[in-house]
This record gives sequence, structure tokens and C-alpha cells, in this order.
Amino acid sequence: MAKTEKNPGAVLQTFIDKYQINPFSLSKSAGIYYKTIRDIISGSARITVPIALRLGKFFGTTPQFWLDLQISSEIKKLSADKKFQSKLKNITKAGKQKSSVKEKSAKRKTKTLREKRKKAVKIPGAKKSGIGKI
Repeated sequence: MAKTEKNPGAVLQTFIDKYQINPFSLSKSAGIYYKTIRDIISGSARITVPIALRLGKFFGTTPQFWLDLQISSEIKKLSADKKFQSKLKNITKAGKQKSSVKEKSAKRKTKTLREKRKKAVKIPGAKKSGIGKI
């Protein structure tokens, strides 16, 4: 079966319908709790790795097929979540700091060096060298 844009529960229901079984017989045959099957179909439970392995074995698919459905579904949900998207906006790409951050850092270092030089000259008791005097 080709990968679709449907949620994992809808795809599982399609497989159940295609093979003309019911969720209870699937749960017994695949070793998955009946409630878990019902929750996946309703969308209130995730397909985990152990469940993906069992569904893959039972339906003759790969576990990756079921996990890809789950991951795609979660990405789609989070992509539509405005609160989560606002959090993503605050993340900068690795190695790509904002120029203002780099400039401020460089200015701080320069200022610090200047201050150190000025303080070094103002140390009491320090004499200027007598180079050039006879």
C-alpha cells in the first residue's frame, strides 16, 4: 500500500477493512492490546516502535511504513500549531548567528582591550622609560 497523507489510525482502519478483520482479532493475532488498537484508530494513541514491528509482521509491511505514517502525522500537526511555530522562530541555525550578536561580541572585546591599556598606563608608581635621554 502506498504511503498516504492520512493519519496512522485511518490507514490502520483501511488495512483492517481490506483484510476483513476486526480490531479485536487484530489485537489477539498481533499481540497488541485491544484498547491500544482502538486508540490508534481514534487518533488518541501513537504507533510506537514495538507496535510498528507487530503491525508490519502481521500485515506484511515494514515497521518503517507505520513509523513514517506516525512521524508524518506528528510533523503535520506541529506545523499547524501556531504556538509551536512561534517557538521555532527563536531558534537560529547552527553557525549562523545574527550579525548584531557577532558585532556586539567584537565590540566588547575591543573595548575590554582598550580599558586594559588605559588602566595599565594609570598604575601609580609606574615610570615612563628613559629612552632617548642622555
